Amino acid sequence: MISELCLFDLTKGASVLLAHDGHIEAPNWHPEGYLIVNGGGRLFRVPLHAPALEPIDTGAAARCNNDHGISPDGRTLVISDSSATKGSCIYTLPIGGGTPARVTEQVPSWWHGWSPDGARLAYVAARDGGPILPYTCAVDGSDERLLVGGFDHVDGPDYTPDGNWIWFNGERDGQVDLWRVHPDGTGLERMTDGPTVDWFPHPSPDGRHLLWLAYPDGTKGHPANLDVALCLMPANGGPGRELFRFTGGQGSINVPCWSPQSDRFAFVRYRL
Repeated sequence: MISELCLFDLTKGASVLLAHDGHIEAPNWHPEGYLIVNGGGRLFRVPLHAPALEPIDTGAAARCNNDHGISPDGRTLVISDSSATKGSCIYTLPIGGGTPARVTEQVPSWWHGWSPDGARLAYVAARDGGPILPYTCAVDGSDERLLVGGFDHVDGPDYTPDGNWIWFNGERDGQVDLWRVHPDGTGLERMTDGPTVDWFPHPSPDGRHLLWLAYPDGTKGHPANLDVALCLMPANGGPGRELFRFTGGQGSINVPCWSPQSDRFAFVRYRL
């Protein structure tokens, strides 16, 4: 498998930053000019000016999945790892690497968003044998709150840059659409209702756009290596448009991936 770490410029289109003979996933974009990806249970830094996989020390966390990210101030890394637990658990550590500090007491928990004020995390979790639903908690893991119920499955909760909304993909009655809700759980709105299976919504930092991944009609879950499309809509909803079609899915844009300037975003595509 060849993993192509790509950049998409909203005016120029897609370009390949790094081609890796192996599996890497889920790029984040740090303001200082590098991406963070995962592969083989570890995290890597990829400088934009000299693309290469540079290992990040995550201590005993050697089974990191693709749900990781960067704090709003750029100083802290959040990871989801199952090295010491029976399911995915959320940890934080310094952006340059170090010893992970456990956040979520209960597992499984998969991180997806950080509030703009740096105070809370958004994630999905299964509790008491129930479905995977969206939750938030304080950065230290206290005050866990169920964001909204009534779904068969939820993934990808991500805050808008003003902190007023959390977007996510939610499944009801076999249909997966994009939704948004206020952080206090009020004002739930369905934002897509077309034939595609819509996953991983990411608001742009400038508050203008919403990026997401569209699977073909009938797709179950969020598998890898399918014919998928990157799509864009206005930040407050409305008609979306297809930007780019490629082979990908799981691992392509699981986590926030916009550049700080909102003119580009990162994604991963695959060649078998």
